[in-house]
Parts: sequence; structure tokens; C-alpha cells
Amino acid sequence: MDKKSPIRLSLTERDENTTVTQWVYRMLRDAVMHGQILPGRALTIRELAALLDVSPMPVREALRQLAAEHALEIQGNRRVMVPRMTAMKFNELCEARIVLESHAAARALPYIDSERLQQLRALDQRIDEACEQSDVEQLSRLNQAFHRLIYTANPHQITLPLIESIWLQLGPFKRLANSLLEEHYLVDHHKRMTAAIEQQDALALQMALAADIRDGVAFAGTPELLHRFIEESS
Repeated sequence: MDKKSPIRLSLTERDENTTVTQWVYRMLRDAVMHGQILPGRALTIRELAALLDVSPMPVREALRQLAAEHALEIQGNRRVMVPRMTAMKFNELCEARIVLESHAAARALPYIDSERLQQLRALDQRIDEACEQSDVEQLSRLNQAFHRLIYTANPHQITLPLIESIWLQLGPFKRLANSLLEEHYLVDHHKRMTAAIEQQDALALQMALAADIRDGVAFAGTPELLHRFIEESS
């Protein structure tokens, strides 16, 4: 990966209840999660501070927090980069997604009412439109919103931070995954998921969700393809 590849940060306004450090953390976390900072891209605190128009201190604190979440690596020369992926780590993260998200979906199912179900179907329609337009970034954001809307129905859920930690580690590589969806993502598992929710069928929901995750990485379904994917992403 080119160590000077472009960075596109999707900046939002900082409200008065959010500290600069919190805002910087959210902006950088969002950038990593949605593949706006690619693996191997070397960064400095000074560069990030300039992009965000802040002093170096909040950037330094935000980077420490993201490094603690295994989203970034801070090197001895004060540069930061997205960790490089390995085939074993990639498989482990994907399998962890299936375990955690299947659990979260099943536990949330009894709390999903008709209004939330309609919101899920509306999101799925927007996902279809983003896919037709090949809008990879929007596809990533909407897909996460769809899954998050399911899990947060459970007022007692505690797994979302764990799930989002995995999303964060996979984020830089999902851009390539989403760009190849037309070749591998032939079944709309989100529609299967909403149908299972309507029928209150936990097993069908878990099966559709697992298939959704696996189809999302089907481009790396063999050891040869996975290694090629890792090399292209690094």
C-alpha cells in the first residue's frame, strides 16, 4: 500500500457537549471503520492535526485510545498506521462476528416491534440503492446501521461494543469486500433477516445473519483468494 495514499475524513460538526479529544476520536474511529485510512498508510500526529484543524494533543490522546482498541498501531517514530492484516486474523475476526452478532440478534428479537421492522426494511432499500450506485462508503455505513438497529432493540444488550470493536478492525478491508459484492453477494440476506424477524424465528434470523457475514467475505473464500486479498489490502 502506498504510504502516502489519500485520506478522506468525513467530518461532522462538534457540538458544545463534546470535547475536542472526543470529537477527534470519533472522526478517526469513523475513518478507520469505513476504510478511509488504508492499511500501511503512514501518518503523523502533525498531519492528522492539520487535517482536523486541531492541536496535536487531542490527536495524540485519540490515537492512544484507538491503539488500545487494536484499530491503529503507534510506532516508535511517532507515526501511526492501520495494522496489516493476516489470513489467520481475518478468519478469526469474521468467525467472531458470526458468534457475537448471532447472539445479539437472537437476544434482540423479542424486542423488535413493527416500527423498528419497518425501519429495517427502509434501511435495506437504501442499501440496495447504494449497491446499485456502487457507493461503497454509503453501503458500509448503511449496512452497519442495519445491524446496529437490530442489536440495539435489546435494552439489556452488552455485546455491541465488542461487535463494533471487530467492525473497527475489519473496517479498512471491508472497502474491498464491498467493491466486490456484485460478484459474490447474490442473495439479499437482509430480506431473509427481516422475514425471520416478522415470524419471530430466532434460528432463521441467526442463519440469515451468518450467511450475510460469510457472503460479505466470499471473495476470500479460499486460502489462495484470501492471501491475494490480504496482499492487495496491504
